[in-house]
Amino acid sequence: MKERACKECKRLTDLEVCPVCKGQTSPDWIGYIRIVNTEESEVARRLGIQTRGRYALKVR
Repeated sequence: MKERACKECKRLTDLEVCPVCKGQTSPDWIGYIRIVNTEESEVARRLGIQTRGRYALKVR
């Protein structure tokens, strides 16, 4: 099954509905970033990410 990205929080998942925010997911996304430490990550702070995981950079 193709990996999908949430249209709301951009978290990557295999499900049709995001397990984190319950938003709809899309199979059409580009690039990803892995957040390991949300407290010390400047990227996570700028993107508003508060939980560790893999996130898409752009979701259509």
